[in-house]
Amino acid sequence: MDKTVKFAKIVRIITIAPIMALVALSILYVVSPDIFQNFTNYILSVLFLTVMPVLAYPLQPLIPKYRNQGREGQRNLAIVMAVLGYLCSIVSAFCFHMPKKVWQIYLTYFISGTGILSFTNVLKVRASGHACGVVGPISLMVYFIGTKALLGIPVLILVYWACLKLKRHTVYQLFWGSMIPICSLIITVLFTG
Repeated sequence: MDKTVKFAKIVRIITIAPIMALVALSILYVVSPDIFQNFTNYILSVLFLTVMPVLAYPLQPLIPKYRNQGREGQRNLAIVMAVLGYLCSIVSAFCFHMPKKVWQIYLTYFISGTGILSFTNVLKVRASGHACGVVGPISLMVYFIGTKALLGIPVLILVYWACLKLKRHTVYQLFWGSMIPICSLIITVLFTG
């Protein structure tokens, strides 16, 4: 196997949306813990935005609808599990009166997830969930901690390269996958004031 192909596969694996969410949440917790107010809110964020979406991978072989669909079934189940996790985060934030900034994180993820789901199932446009899963955390970090979070841009460029190298996405799909979380954050900020 070509070394660049192998490297591209590694990049895609270590930058899946749940891992990027974990990295962003952890950076935010360390740099600006007031966002979460307490460790419990941080752990709940990790549960909803990281653990639940990752469950798609071990669950795929067990769910008849997705079992025999290969990579496309895995992708579709990952989207469903992510949106389910994001929905649980919204319910949790409402029930436990979580801080505004946690609401903003959850709402941005929820709108992004439903955006990817809508593009895929309603508009029949395959927006890159991978790009969404990298741009979203970077956008949230820029919003909360400022321009120093733009240090994540090289990671995004590497992800774009890996997706194109492996022919997993087109430039068009990467564009839409990148625009969804940016628009979601803007909607969230306007909605939550």
